[in-house]
Amino acid sequence: QVQLVESGGGLVQAGDSLKLSCAASGLSFSSYALGWFRQAPGKEREFVAAISWSGGSTYYADSVKARFTISRDNAKNTVYLQMNSLKPEDTAVYYCAARYRVRSLDAHEYDYWGQGTQVTVSS
Repeated sequence: QVQLVESGGGLVQAGDSLKLSCAASGLSFSSYALGWFRQAPGKEREFVAAISWSGGSTYYADSVKARFTISRDNAKNTVYLQMNSLKPEDTAVYYCAARYRVRSLDAHEYDYWGQGTQVTVSS
């Protein structure tokens, strides 16, 4: 049974940093590209960042580029999202997702999802 479990969310002030983690089990972690998505109230789920199965390539939404960093540790079966200079518009539930081999910016193409972790940024 595949499980993705996010952690690290919370309530912070604008300009603060948070680091999200997503621990995976039940899959061959190093064979999967991983992505972070977010969904704010009343909005559709949107792409945030993705990383290739090897960790050699990363991709970011324009809205988070230069502020967020995605990384992975295949030895720990964990993917991370370092979020700096947080803004109130970053408030959302953040989800990690896994897709076999090929990274994607499209949420519909991912195979497995976590339950999400809430990030709230106050102004």
